[in-house]
Amino acid sequence: MNANKGPLRDLLTAWTVMTALALTPPALAGTPAGAGAEAGAAAPATTLVFDKNPDDPAESTLSVHRGGKLRAAYRAGSGLGVQDDCARAKGWIPDGDWGIRSRTRTYDGDLIKGYAVRLQDMTCSRGTVTRTEIFLHSETDRDGGEGTSEARRWDGPDDYASHGCVKLNPADIGELFRLLDRIGWPTHLRVVP
Repeated sequence: MNANKGPLRDLLTAWTVMTALALTPPALAGTPAGAGAEAGAAAPATTLVFDKNPDDPAESTLSVHRGGKLRAAYRAGSGLGVQDDCARAKGWIPDGDWGIRSRTRTYDGDLIKGYAVRLQDMTCSRGTVTRTEIFLHSETDRDGGEGTSEARRWDGPDDYASHGCVKLNPADIGELFRLLDRIGWPTHLRVVP
């Protein structure tokens, strides 16, 4: 978790992850073939958590948990520095459980290309705006490689900014996909304050 948040925030994040694990039905855990689950035994759930950093939204954390154990943590950002989750195309992603609609390594949208996890639409905290077209993604070409234009090329810390999506650097999103392919994909992304 983020070291600058203090022990209370770490404890709250751990409690949130454990609650998510306890409430996730085993049938939704989705263990892929060869993931090591014993026949007839419920596989441990994989949980994906985006822990927003109010001090600097571009230095938030995306973590992967399996069976209650932290498997990986990545720096991630959301928004353009605006903490209002109702500010469309500027504010960070609203808190809550975002269903995962789809995932691909070769997304070819107008703005997003390459590795992408599309999330369900969700209403913001005040209920005034439905946030749509929210993804977990990076800045790459359609094949996941580095492009030449600024929108397709990772230039550094400023590239963690987004229009509300959760954004990782290209190496981390590739590693995330490989890890989740191996241990099992979650059914949702939990966003915590």
